[in-house]
Amino acid sequence: MLQVAKDSLDVGIFVSDIKKSLDFYQGILGLEKTEELKTGFGTLHRLKFGASDIKLMDPKSIPPLGAIGLEKQLGIRYLTFVIRELTALCTELKAKGVEFTIPETQIRPGTRIAMVKDPDGNILEFVERG
Repeated sequence: MLQVAKDSLDVGIFVSDIKKSLDFYQGILGLEKTEELKTGFGTLHRLKFGASDIKLMDPKSIPPLGAIGLEKQLGIRYLTFVIRELTALCTELKAKGVEFTIPETQIRPGTRIAMVKDPDGNILEFVERG
């Protein structure tokens, strides 16, 4: 069985344009870049969200694009960021031209979400509880 060594999960995302992805994750979302590392796959850019790492991989070669979309393929389909101040974030993201797949919505009493696309079409969910 798994023995927890860190109270979070890290996520690796292969990207098609590292500049656009860093502009989005660092510049728009405000994640802090903590490392840049050459690997066998390409260059890894590590960004922090709380105790979690978002690892953007600038691959040595870009694989062919396939179907992208929340409901169009199996596997991990979205990342969830549990945050405060969802309304303020959504206002900022709209002003910066970020594409929403689900606008700010109450999904049950005390829980609101919004979903957006990153530059490669990956879905990011923002959740505010309480």
